[in-house]
Amino acid sequence: MNAQKLNNVRRKRRKTGIRKGLFGSATKPRLSVYRSSKHIYAQLIDDFEGKTLCAASSVQAKSANGGNVEAAKEIGTKIAEAAKSAGIEAVAFDRNGFKYHGRVKALADAAREGGLKF
Repeated sequence: MNAQKLNNVRRKRRKTGIRKGLFGSATKPRLSVYRSSKHIYAQLIDDFEGKTLCAASSVQAKSANGGNVEAAKEIGTKIAEAAKSAGIEAVAFDRNGFKYHGRVKALADAAREGGLKF
């Protein structure tokens, strides 16, 4: 098994452990973060309805380099603005099996500065 596939298997194992305790509702949706090598994505999910309430990504923002910390901060502020306009103040943070550092941490900190509580 190559290293990339092994890393994905480990991340999915961490993800299932994290998701056992997280569940998003309409009043407190789940803020799910996904990072690829080139971009970062965030979305607010209502798990009761199975719907995405709002989303933001570095692809939509058309940032020069979506795979860096500055782009993650930008997406964090955008998702916080979208949540505020939808009337959402509190979220459950789902790091999706990724370690809480670097781009994931930058997105979370920017979302907190934008007014989201988690």
